[in-house]
Amino acid sequence: MKYAIKLGAVVLTAASLLASASAATKKAAKKPDVPVVPAVTADDVKGLRDALAAQSAQIEALKQQMAARDAVWQQTQQQLVDAKASAASANEKAMAVENSSVQKDSFDKLNSDLTDVKTTLANSAVTTQDEQKRVSTLESTLGRFRWTGDMRVRGESFFQPGVADRNRARIRVRFGFEGKLNDDFLAGVALASGVLPDSTSTNSSLTDFFQKKTIGIDRGYITYNPRAHKWLSVTGGKFAYSWTRTSDTFDPDINPEGFNEKFSFDLARQKYVKNVTVQGIQMLYAEVGGGADSFAAGGSINSRIVLGRLTLNPSYTVLNWKNADAILNASAYQVGATTTTGGLPVPGPGAGCASGNGLPNKTPSCAFGANGITNATFVDSKGVQHFLSGFLYSDLIVGGQVKTGTGKWSTRLPLNFTAEYLDNLRAASTVPTVDSTGKVTTVTKGSQGVAYYFEASVGQNRNKGDIQFGYAFNHQEQDSAIAAFTESDQRAPTNIEQHRFFGLWKVGANTSANFTYWYGHTLDSTLLNAKLATGVKPGSSDPYLKRLQFDLVYTF
Repeated sequence: MKYAIKLGAVVLTAASLLASASAATKKAAKKPDVPVVPAVTADDVKGLRDALAAQSAQIEALKQQMAARDAVWQQTQQQLVDAKASAASANEKAMAVENSSVQKDSFDKLNSDLTDVKTTLANSAVTTQDEQKRVSTLESTLGRFRWTGDMRVRGESFFQPGVADRNRARIRVRFGFEGKLNDDFLAGVALASGVLPDSTSTNSSLTDFFQKKTIGIDRGYITYNPRAHKWLSVTGGKFAYSWTRTSDTFDPDINPEGFNEKFSFDLARQKYVKNVTVQGIQMLYAEVGGGADSFAAGGSINSRIVLGRLTLNPSYTVLNWKNADAILNASAYQVGATTTTGGLPVPGPGAGCASGNGLPNKTPSCAFGANGITNATFVDSKGVQHFLSGFLYSDLIVGGQVKTGTGKWSTRLPLNFTAEYLDNLRAASTVPTVDSTGKVTTVTKGSQGVAYYFEASVGQNRNKGDIQFGYAFNHQEQDSAIAAFTESDQRAPTNIEQHRFFGLWKVGANTSANFTYWYGHTLDSTLLNAKLATGVKPGSSDPYLKRLQFDLVYTF
């Protein structure tokens, strides 16, 4: 700033001198009559020039000084910029240091937490290993078992001339498992719904004011099947049928109780006969203290024969029933009667005493048979009920399958068939009959102990989309089988002519929709204990009962 002031003074001085010289020149040129100013000498001009030169030199020096100062100023400015940048960097570093200090604290805490997590994980790993061992043990145990069961919802209708129509809804629930106890033993347990005293049905009707439905043990057994002798199998308990049978002798919902010995031999080298199986059967159905027990004993033999597209499964069973009269003289509790002696209620619902002409239907004696007793009976001098016939089943069944197509249709649409000839070898030939007035007369009609059964169907019930439809015919005489244990859905236990039409559609892998149409009536309305429609008298024709069943079944 100081140099700028000096430069301004020099400029002003030079300007003053130039102004003075110019004024003097003008003044000398105006009027001749004005006194003449002394002339400027060469020395004066030289002096002025020297002064100007000196001033120019000073100005040039000032310019150089100012250029140098500008360079210094620019350097100073750059230094200031650099200083500011350094200050900012230092500030950032200071903040980073501060932050790093906070982060260090956070890092120290995080490291401490991580150490705790590692410790927890290590402890959890040990615990998890123990849990995995226990789970593996449990999986190994459960893996030896096969779970089974199903749920069925049914709509059912009854139509018969002279009788009020009936419609009802029912459910069936079954659940069980079977597995290996070790290499040589199997065991199984199953539960099922239904009225407990009724062994021929696992259905529970949707009624009784929303009461809970009963569940009972449907199976419970142990099977000895040694690893070293796979051909041998011995079962004891309450188990599924192991021999071939139809509903003419046993309802599908019955699981027999007792013992079974099976000897099964595969014949892989044989061209046609692929298997032969022989069985021993002992069933216990009425054990009493201080008296004779009731049981059935017999045996069965069956085979599997392959003839090209045709597979045959012939079987023959002999079964002898001992002391069957216990069925007609059961206790009120066993049949689920509504009252006992004295009028006290019996625990649990049941079918009650079986109906029949002259059968006991009050306590303490009661006939067991949820669907009625249609066998011939008589009463001895002591008032005790007896079966007129003994029961020794001779049962020949031939089942088979024919592959009807090619490719997948050979397995999805096979032709299935079953034919049965059942003969009760101890059936009486002289039987009691009833006339329209109710009078009982004993007549000789020949044996009433034969049953014929035939069933044919096309298709299968295995995979999603499968269909099956078929027809079955049953002609069953009065004493061909014990009425208490035969099919419960047909018109009557025995003494019937029964037609059955059925079809199913496998709508899902585990779900099927089924339809069954039962169409049947009593064969001989004159026989004692014949089941007749309301208002129909002995000797008259029993009208056909139409029974329709619509089922949705889910299996698991």
